[in-house]
Amino acid sequence: MDRLIVQGQRKLFGDVVISGAKNAALPILISSLLSSEKLVLTNVPKLFDIKTTEKLLHFLGVEIEKDKNSIELSAKTINHIDAPYDLVKTMRASILVLGPLLSRFSKARVSLPGGCAIGSRPVDIHIRGFEAMGAKINIDKGYINASTEHLPEGKLIGAKINMDQVTVTGTENLMMAATLARGETILENAAKEPEVIDLGNCLIKMGAKILGLGTKKITIIGVESLFGANHKVMFDRIEAGTYLVAAAMTGGEICCHGVESDKIEAILLKLKEAGAEIKIEDKKITIKSDGQLKAVNLTTSPYPGFPTDMQAQFMAMNTVAKGSSKVIEKIFENRFMHVQELIRMGANIDIKKNTAIIRGDDKLSGANVMATDLRASASLVLAALTAKGDTEIERIYHLDRGYEGLEKKFNQIGAKIKRVK
Repeated sequence: MDRLIVQGQRKLFGDVVISGAKNAALPILISSLLSSEKLVLTNVPKLFDIKTTEKLLHFLGVEIEKDKNSIELSAKTINHIDAPYDLVKTMRASILVLGPLLSRFSKARVSLPGGCAIGSRPVDIHIRGFEAMGAKINIDKGYINASTEHLPEGKLIGAKINMDQVTVTGTENLMMAATLARGETILENAAKEPEVIDLGNCLIKMGAKILGLGTKKITIIGVESLFGANHKVMFDRIEAGTYLVAAAMTGGEICCHGVESDKIEAILLKLKEAGAEIKIEDKKITIKSDGQLKAVNLTTSPYPGFPTDMQAQFMAMNTVAKGSSKVIEKIFENRFMHVQELIRMGANIDIKKNTAIIRGDDKLSGANVMATDLRASASLVLAALTAKGDTEIERIYHLDRGYEGLEKKFNQIGAKIKRVK
C-alpha cells in the first residue's frame, strides 16, 4: 500500500491549476445512462473514484472512449440493470445509478453503497422519493430492488417530494430520475451546491426541462427522451480550498487557476478572517500569508454555508494558528477521525460531541500517521507541511479518490512530498 513522506516547514510559492470537480463529475458521468446518444465530457479529473464509476458504467453496458482531454460515453445498449456490491463498495456515489436506470429502463437493482466511514448517509430519502413517484421498492440482502413496470408505460410519475434534510446525492438522484418521468416533479428542500447546478446544466443541454437550480425548490418537467451533449465539468471547490489553506498555513504565495470565487465565498471569508491576503481576478485567486494566522471558529452547513469537506483542512490550520477556536460539525456525526492523528503530531484538540476545541500552537512535529478518509488525508498533508521533521502518511488511497496528482502539484509549488510504494 502506498504512503507519502512529507518534509515539513516548507513555504509554498507558485501556480496551481485546479482540476475538475470529483463531486460534479461523478453524477454527470452517471447521467449518461439517461440517453441513448453520446455524452462528451471535458475537465474530468483523473481519480480513483472516476475509474470506479467508469468500471461500473462499463459493466452496465456504457461504451466509453477516452482521449487526453475528453471522455465520450454512449449508453445506447445497456446489458445490465444491476450494480453489484463488488463495484460499488468503495464509493457511496454509486447509489446515483438507481435513478437513471429506474427512470429509463423501469427497473434497477443496486447494492447499498460503501465509501468513506465518516458517518451515516442513509439512502432512505432517495427511496421515499422514488416511492412518491410510484416505484415499488424493497431491500433484500443488501440490495435495493426498484421497479416501475406496474405503472403506465413503465414510467415514474411526477410528484411533489419534500426531503427531510438537505442531501446532495438525494437531490441529484431524484432530479435525474424525474427528467424522464411523466409530468412535473417538485423537489422541496433541495441541495443548492454548485455541483448540483452543474449536473442540472448538463441535463438541460441533454434536453431536460429543469427550473430553480441553486434554490430550495427545483422543478423538473419530464420529457420523452434525452439527447447527446457536450459539457465541461466545473472546477473542484474543495481542491482549490485545500491549496489555499496550505499556502496560508505555510506562509507563502500561490495562485489557483480555473476557479470561480463566488462558489467558494465561505472558504475565502474564513481565510481572510485568519489573516491571509486574498486577490480575486477572472478565473484565478491569489493568496498570500506570512504564516502568522489567527484561529477561526467555524460551523459546517449545507451550501452556501461552510463546507463539511473543508472542515478537516481548517482544523489543521487552526492547530498552528494563534488563539483558541471551535469547529462544529453539523453534517456528519463521525467526521473527527483525523483529530487523533493530528494529536500524534502535537496538536492540542479536545472533542465534545460534534464540537472540536483547538488550542493553537506552532509546534507540530513529524510523525507516522494514518489517513482515515478523503478530507482527513488532506488535513494530514497540510499539517505535515508545517511540522518540524518528516511525516509519513499511510493509507493514502483515500487521497487518490479525490485529489488529482496531489504530490506532483504540491511539489511544483515548493513542497517536498515523496510517494513510497
